[in-house]
Amino acid sequence: MRVIGIGAGGHAKVVMEILRLTGGHELVGLLDAKRELWGTAVMGVPVLGDDSLLCELHGQGLRHAFIGVGTTGDTKTRRRLYEEARRQGFEMVAAVHPRAVIASSARLGAGPTIMAGAVINADTWLGANVIVNTGAIVEHDCVVGDHVHIATGACLAGAVRVGTGAHVGLGASVRQGIRIGENAVVGAGAAVVDDVPDGVVVAGVPARVLRGAEGS
Repeated sequence: MRVIGIGAGGHAKVVMEILRLTGGHELVGLLDAKRELWGTAVMGVPVLGDDSLLCELHGQGLRHAFIGVGTTGDTKTRRRLYEEARRQGFEMVAAVHPRAVIASSARLGAGPTIMAGAVINADTWLGANVIVNTGAIVEHDCVVGDHVHIATGACLAGAVRVGTGAHVGLGASVRQGIRIGENAVVGAGAAVVDDVPDGVVVAGVPARVLRGAEGS
């Protein structure tokens, strides 16, 4: 399977390693908005230009892509790139590390990135374009919306609901049954014991609302 990567930074490197480990993927190029990367190579894969090339590449017969852009709170760029690639007719490949643990009853949406040491337990549902980062835990009966990033070492207890576009930060913990709102940001190391409204930033132990996600 010939694959184009959208993004050429650190997250893309991790995805490329996963695809090489799992086999069956030919990494033919990367796209990135940073002009200084064009014409260079990342881990042996050439950076061809930016995402404006998607239509041309599809016309050349490429049909599979991955999103190599991570998030540090704002998931909008990753979501935009995913939606543009889908609009251009690309199928998003699943990058699932062989040392991740995924329950047979878990359901994964299109184009997930699931990294080494991640655990996804029974009857959990992941939407499209979700990242479950290194060592993160998503316990039983969780529902994780599209374009969510569960960051490295974060832990969702059972039956947590995470809304579309939310970000759960490095090492954060979320109590069982909690709802994280759409486009909300849970800060690194936070302990979430109450529901989080849509579009806010929470941090601390226990987590408290700091501001709206746009800084309001």
